[in-house]
Amino acid sequence: MARAKAYNEGEVVEKAMQVFWQKGYTNTSMQLLEKEMGINKFSIYSSFGNKNGLFLESLKCYKQKISHLNSTLKSSSQGLEGIKTYFYDFLEFSKATEFGKGCLVTNTANELDQDSDEQIKEALFLFTQEVKQLFASVLEQEGTTPAERIEQHADYLLISMFGLSSASRRCTKTQLQHYIETVFKNL
Repeated sequence: MARAKAYNEGEVVEKAMQVFWQKGYTNTSMQLLEKEMGINKFSIYSSFGNKNGLFLESLKCYKQKISHLNSTLKSSSQGLEGIKTYFYDFLEFSKATEFGKGCLVTNTANELDQDSDEQIKEALFLFTQEVKQLFASVLEQEGTTPAERIEQHADYLLISMFGLSSASRRCTKTQLQHYIETVFKNL
């Protein structure tokens, strides 16, 4: 008979997500995960298969956490101003100390290469496509962006979010504000 787990899987996944978010996928060792999650390697492998499986579960946790930002934008009737608010809200969401942690997806995407795990690359791609589609939907509803430029503007906004995410780890609040305001002046 299998032993019952002595830990809450949701809680340990959230702890793992925080480690991946802070340290990056590559710099997160199994030893660090063990320490931060408070469970041993056997339990990690038993529950998640391997580091990649744990990361994919962590990404689901991250997606659930950021879903309130996406829901707020989806229900907003402010159009482009709503997207700008999303950028500012993201900075608060990702705040760790004086600087932000960036975005788990962006941080990880910046580490990957052509030899990286295909499931992880696919999960990151799908996540970014959902955000891009959200931006496109808001632009479409607003009605001020010509239909033939909606995808182009949505790509620009998505790439700008990548830049904001990376910059939030090192730049001052004033610099980030300048960045966001410039992004939206260029649309």
